[in-house]
Amino acid sequence: MRADSSRQQRLLDLQAIDTRLDQLAHARRTLPQLAELEDLGGKARLLEDQLVRSRTELGDVQREVAKAEADVQLVRDRAARDQARLDSGTGTAKDLQALQHEIVSLARRQGELEEVELEVMERAEAAEHDVAELERGMGELTARITALETARDRETARLDDEARHVAAPRDTVAAEVGEDLVTLYEKIRKSSGGTGAAALHQRRCGGCRLELNPVEIQRLRAADEDEVLRCEECNRILVRTPESGL
Repeated sequence: MRADSSRQQRLLDLQAIDTRLDQLAHARRTLPQLAELEDLGGKARLLEDQLVRSRTELGDVQREVAKAEADVQLVRDRAARDQARLDSGTGTAKDLQALQHEIVSLARRQGELEEVELEVMERAEAAEHDVAELERGMGELTARITALETARDRETARLDDEARHVAAPRDTVAAEVGEDLVTLYEKIRKSSGGTGAAALHQRRCGGCRLELNPVEIQRLRAADEDEVLRCEECNRILVRTPESGL
């Protein structure tokens, strides 16, 4: 293949554009916020599960509290009615004696129920504390995630803007290089880690960084100016420059 020196020089410009675009794409894929967001997302899901369980537990305990309070109130009301009947003195002596026994029994039952009520209320208080702590943690985590998402979006937008700016002249540069040389360049670039063309600098290939041997140097010296040269080691297109050392 033949390509005048100006086309080959523009090929280096095309490579510079593509290299920078690859760097920007890599930076976009590996933003530090992405890894942290993934980690925090997992933590948020776990915390949300814990919060759902804790809220469910709290609801169950609160229903227990309501039942315990109702049971205590039921016994209090019964005891109050019995006491009122006893105080009124109406009824036979046997009835009044029975009321006294029932009041004593109700007092004992009320004490037992109040102990149950106290235990359930303590569990409810502990459950409320757990829910409050989890909600506080979720709030802090959500705020951190929001801040990271904002930073991620801001950095992504910056990288995208730079990529658009860098890519703007690519079509023009590619047209100046020519379809035949661009096709070869793209093929090599795809198989060579993103570098399809490199400058020959001080007898070293800018792609593989290896110094050319004397025989290869002699071959390059003898080549026509418009001949498209390839590195023997990495097969990339070698572009001669005033700093090639030939």
